Amino acid sequence: MPEAFSNIFSKPTILTIIIVVIMLIIRLAIRASALKIARKTQKNEARSRQIVRYVNVLLLLMTIFSLLLIWGVDYTDVAVTFSSIFAVIGVALFAIWSILSNVTSGVIMFVYFPYKIGDKIKIHDKDFPIEAVIEDIKAFQLHLRTEENELITYPNNLFLQKPVSLIEKDVI
Repeated sequence: MPEAFSNIFSKPTILTIIIVVIMLIIRLAIRASALKIARKTQKNEARSRQIVRYVNVLLLLMTIFSLLLIWGVDYTDVAVTFSSIFAVIGVALFAIWSILSNVTSGVIMFVYFPYKIGDKIKIHDKDFPIEAVIEDIKAFQLHLRTEENELITYPNNLFLQKPVSLIEKDVI
């Protein structure tokens, strides 16, 4: 009986349990902190959840990498596998750079965005100037509503490239 107990609770098993518990605690702490910060700074909670999802993917990759090492997989094999995966992802993302650009802009806007849902803004674009109310802020784009009730989907990366001015706060 003691031998069966020691086989079940071997060192890799105990370390696996510890790593998984630590990552779950970190995940919950990050989620709670992001939502608390969003409420305190009046940021959109949906955008906070999106940022938390990005962090969760990173935590998942770190957990998988740690568990593979704990269970005796050679680190060079793990490094080759991860570098191959990242190379494929990198090529795919380079091929669709505008999506990556919009996601990155969405993260930057989450942290440093001076406007919020309900603000009326003006985008100073010489070809297509826009005056509208921010209806929603998504990972890839903003939803803007004009006075003519037209819904404009405006890419995040373009929003960061154009001069923008605040006309009125909290119109909605």
